[in-house]
Amino acid sequence: MRPRCVLRRLHWNRLGWLRDQDVSAVTKFDLSRVAVGGLGLTGRALTEALIARGHHVVVADDRPEAVVEAASDLAVEVVDATSQEELEELLSRVDTVVPSPGIPRHHKLLRLADDKEIAVLSELDVGSLWDHRPRIAVTGTNGKTTVTELTTKILNNSEVKAAAIGNTEVSFVAALADQPEKNDVFVVEASSFALDRVQHFRAQSAAWLNLSPDHLDWHGDFESYAAAKSKVFHGQGSNDFAIVPHELGALAPWLPKLEAQRITFGMSAGDVHCTRSELTAHGEKVIDIGDLPLSRPHDLLNACAAVALGLSMGASIHGAEETLAGFQGLPHRMELLVSNNEIRFFNDSKATTPHATVAGISGLDAVVLIAGGRNKGLDLRELASIKSQLRAVVAIGDASEDVIEILGKDLPATIANSMEEAVSQAFQYAVRFQADVVLSPACASFDWYSNYVERGDDFKRIVDELTQERRAT
Repeated sequence: MRPRCVLRRLHWNRLGWLRDQDVSAVTKFDLSRVAVGGLGLTGRALTEALIARGHHVVVADDRPEAVVEAASDLAVEVVDATSQEELEELLSRVDTVVPSPGIPRHHKLLRLADDKEIAVLSELDVGSLWDHRPRIAVTGTNGKTTVTELTTKILNNSEVKAAAIGNTEVSFVAALADQPEKNDVFVVEASSFALDRVQHFRAQSAAWLNLSPDHLDWHGDFESYAAAKSKVFHGQGSNDFAIVPHELGALAPWLPKLEAQRITFGMSAGDVHCTRSELTAHGEKVIDIGDLPLSRPHDLLNACAAVALGLSMGASIHGAEETLAGFQGLPHRMELLVSNNEIRFFNDSKATTPHATVAGISGLDAVVLIAGGRNKGLDLRELASIKSQLRAVVAIGDASEDVIEILGKDLPATIANSMEEAVSQAFQYAVRFQADVVLSPACASFDWYSNYVERGDDFKRIVDELTQERRAT
């Protein structure tokens, strides 16, 4: 059955758009006394929101001394989450635990809560209990942020007010506080961390984009990681939509039995797919491929997924076309920085897995790759599949020797001890081989930087300085 591509008539009562089990869930969980795990961005937003609603909150943090000022601002008690004694005492006086998404799944706080049969809710669960506007959820190893942003823009360009939240700078509960009545739909970027403990959160339209190993240091194994991802379809019914690749690939063993209406997307087949000349949705042309600013294979897949999501929640073909025609991509995701004497520099700092690096450079013929950083427990040998596209390799960070071991036997390769050195060496290789320079690390940034944004910004700064120097000579 062809999904309806018009804004659905949603039934609202005093609690919002609900089914019977949604109503019962509101009273199932007791939020009167809550332990919040961690006082980072999401933990602080949770604490503020719970206190504002009259709930008693105690924070458990691994570094209580580092959050004293924030706790004082919130007038909230903080206990040491590394102390068994303090956690035992804390859990004797709370009804529910809500961990920040980054709290490891086997953290002592969560293990003790499970042992004592104390309810553990995700931040997405809490937001769902408070607000019942329609939600879109996007998960996948790669492409989540891009598809989330594209879907949000498609909806807004179709006069459906939407906001991107979740695994972005704005958590679900923070969005509820900052934008209480502004939006019709929330588009939630749902990481495996956020989904791992989901019990109540439900999306009316949900997409699982792809699957490859990631965050194994947090989840413990690939099976747990995949199981967390599969929860994006939690609680869906026959009136909801599940967006999945036409070719399931690695998703197939992990895809739960879907009660929702399935919509598929793909490169050459699916409900939303690309022909050689155009992107089509349910048999209707959306846009000519030649009109897309970004048209590498992974760009097209992201576009197809976003169109499928947008149309399922009321977007128009025109809104999708307008959005795709103007979308230039996001920072740190194969971001073209400059063309220096016919040598292009790409910042793909967001690529923290081998799968992301392989996808990112697809479509490029000659590449000098800057790769390495802190490995997240992943098998970097997947990088060997792109050897034919590489002309040289500059390895950085903790994983530099592993990168050299995998790629350096058949290619010119060197290890750089700083980003400045990496850019300089990569540029010399690029001049020699007339190749593009791509920072696509396939690893996390935490050896040299606080996050991938800081790493990407440093790369951009150095490339800009190099460009200015070259122009001055």
